[in-house]
Amino acid sequence: MIKVLIIDDDFMVAKVHAGFVRQMPGFTVAGVAHTGAQALEAVRRLHPDLVLLDIHLPDISGLDLLQQLREAAPELDVLIISAAREMDTVRRALRGGIVHYLMKPFSQEDLRERLEHYQQAYRPLAAAKSTADQSDVNRVFGVSRTERPLPKGCSVETLQLVEQLLRKTETDLSATEAAELLGTSRVSARRYLEYLSEEGRVEVRLRYGGVGRPERRYAWRQAG
Repeated sequence: MIKVLIIDDDFMVAKVHAGFVRQMPGFTVAGVAHTGAQALEAVRRLHPDLVLLDIHLPDISGLDLLQQLREAAPELDVLIISAAREMDTVRRALRGGIVHYLMKPFSQEDLRERLEHYQQAYRPLAAAKSTADQSDVNRVFGVSRTERPLPKGCSVETLQLVEQLLRKTETDLSATEAAELLGTSRVSARRYLEYLSEEGRVEVRLRYGGVGRPERRYAWRQAG
């Protein structure tokens, strides 16, 4: 579960943002702060994963607070939510290492998209594995390969069936097992699975045992 701290000087706005976050699967509101001092105390006490940070606070600029938050919790991620539109402000925020910048006013859908991107792109980098794939890095920097054409002979409809199968399966599958469940050939199933792996949507696990190369098994990449 991703713990979120909301920092906004407006009590009602903070309440609305908290309501949005609570409706997001995989997210929980760790706390709310209305000043920079409250925010620093909350970060040290609650250890949130992500902060939704307003720039206009009564006791400090959100940009200056960003640096203090970094010192207090180096692993903390920050998503700025602000009415500030000055390009210098945006540049300073980006240089401070934020994960996104969302301008007020915005809709629940706007925030949902940013939180989903954070969940799918940034959180996997905090996982236990010691190395990142290019697909991991691509997701963080917004480089998408989803428009890459499907392999010759593959269809969007079958790709969706493969995705649904992997999503609902609680364990990993080999190409042979996927083919049996889908009613396709092993070669066909493997082409879809490898395509999804290259897109970063599927995790490949190697199972060693017996003679020869390890078996490639595929699991839907879980976020967060």
